[in-house]
Amino acid sequence: MRKLIFPIVLGLSGVIVLTWLGLWQLDRLAWKEGVLADINSRISASAVPIPDTPTEAADEYRAVLLSGTPGQDELHVLVSGTAAGTGYRVIRAFDTGTRRILIDLGLLPLDAKSQTATLGPTDVIGNLIWPDDVNSSTPDPDLPKNIWFGRDLSAMSAALGTEPLMVVAAQMSAADPRTTLLPVDTSTIKNDHLSYAVTWFGLALVWAAMTFFLISRILRSKDT
Repeated sequence: MRKLIFPIVLGLSGVIVLTWLGLWQLDRLAWKEGVLADINSRISASAVPIPDTPTEAADEYRAVLLSGTPGQDELHVLVSGTAAGTGYRVIRAFDTGTRRILIDLGLLPLDAKSQTATLGPTDVIGNLIWPDDVNSSTPDPDLPKNIWFGRDLSAMSAALGTEPLMVVAAQMSAADPRTTLLPVDTSTIKNDHLSYAVTWFGLALVWAAMTFFLISRILRSKDT
């Protein structure tokens, strides 16, 4: 009987830990689905004027409406895997008459990088974002070629002389003819918790089966 104590304890411990990890991932799944539902409700809400002092915590993804004129200078952010394919996000200053912010005008095809466009006054519906494209591994922008590798809010606002505030356009009364709008959505936000939970529960079953097999072998060896 003493030979069975260790495999039983090890087996039960492993199954309990792995099952707990699976249940924890289900809790995380419920949390993430709540987060995504909140983001989607903000994105699809009726558009309102930009708050006087918006904050990331309170206003990220808020649907806003604004009228003004995009500036002529633009920054190109190299991106791939978007709904419109690979190309450059076009970032310009946007002057409303009372404030000057950044606006994301959508995707410019790779082969259209040298094209320019003069944009006149337009009405815009879009969403406020505080992009997290940039981290410690993001290359510095290639300024001579005007190629950025992430939407760096502080650096871009400094380059174009705007508030550190960005709106991603979803609708424009007079859109940039070169670009395809890339409205904000939740498709790029990872939610892998269900697959993680299935993995942990699967490992728990495998652990239980291996424990049963080991105990069976011990019992058979005693019979012989």
